[in-house]
Amino acid sequence: MTLLEQREGGYLFVPNGGKTPYSGGAIAAPGYEIVHAILRRSLPWREGLAFVEHHLASLGRPRAALCAVELRCARPYRPDAWMGPGTFNQQYMDLLESWGLYVGGENPVARTNVCPAIDPPAEQELFAFSYTVPTSSRDIPSFVVAGAAEAPEVRRGETGQDALREKIQNVVRTMQSRLAALGARREDITAVGVYTIHDFSALLGPEILRPLGPAARHGVRWFYARPPIDDREIEIDLRGIRQEIQISS
Repeated sequence: MTLLEQREGGYLFVPNGGKTPYSGGAIAAPGYEIVHAILRRSLPWREGLAFVEHHLASLGRPRAALCAVELRCARPYRPDAWMGPGTFNQQYMDLLESWGLYVGGENPVARTNVCPAIDPPAEQELFAFSYTVPTSSRDIPSFVVAGAAEAPEVRRGETGQDALREKIQNVVRTMQSRLAALGARREDITAVGVYTIHDFSALLGPEILRPLGPAARHGVRWFYARPPIDDREIEIDLRGIRQEIQISS
């Protein structure tokens, strides 16, 4: 797959052909690296993106430096309410396009969007974001792989261990495909997020950590949350970064 470049932002990304409201992932261009920033208090998504704009400006970085976001939603969406006029995703895409971020009609910003099972927000909120900054480091790539849940046809509605195994295998293949598309390697991964309300402990070693190879040394961070569409059961995302910060909003 050919990567597209967000030249002003200093990164390249995996295009999605307009099939999803986010890119498949982003990798810093030469001379840049990606910083991951977690908000100590999540913000409603519009307010959150305004905060991102202010934060980037304070660093002398353009809005185009935004390369990934992590959102938290109030409840999973029905598949027919995920995309289309009037939906959250249409509003979200319209805002990013108004920022001038799109490249050749493609949204370059990677994303993870999940629903916390405990104390969910009242509306879509910004939990974290990633952006590029100049760097003199040349030896370590930095990247974000967008979150993905299993394809809806994989054991739809089933949550037993065999079904979860197949769902996890499907998601891991998506992660491997996006990682390869970015030109990154398993040994470059520094963080793995898993999002599900189901007990996957028996599957963690053989189905998640083992396929990650060297990245397994970092373990995973489990969020007790649901994927954003109500017919999915597990989501995974990946990062390979040097800098992670927490900032007050």
